[in-house]
Amino acid sequence: MTIEEKNKKPEFFENNPFDPVIAAIGLDDRENKRGSSLEEKKSGGNARKKKAGFYLSLDLLDRFTRKFHELKLAGVMIENKSAFIEAAIKFALDDVDQGDDSKVLKEFSG
Repeated sequence: MTIEEKNKKPEFFENNPFDPVIAAIGLDDRENKRGSSLEEKKSGGNARKKKAGFYLSLDLLDRFTRKFHELKLAGVMIENKSAFIEAAIKFALDDVDQGDDSKVLKEFSG
């Protein structure tokens, strides 16, 4: 072994095709090609979803959960909480698109 080989520092950011996490948990190539473990394909369709994390006040989270269960008990055909929050976000974004008449924007303007 030469002095250069002995003093060579390891390359921590080398382009290595092997993921140590995948190797440790033993996923095969089919599962690995799916993408991030936080992504999933919507069943029955081609829409991809990705897990998102946000901080919400406890009061808002309690209200959201309570309303979701009220809707389920009332027989509303709502698939899950993700579908409920997606609908709420779509409505909020459509409202923001209204510009000056937006209730959401008025919430932030004081």
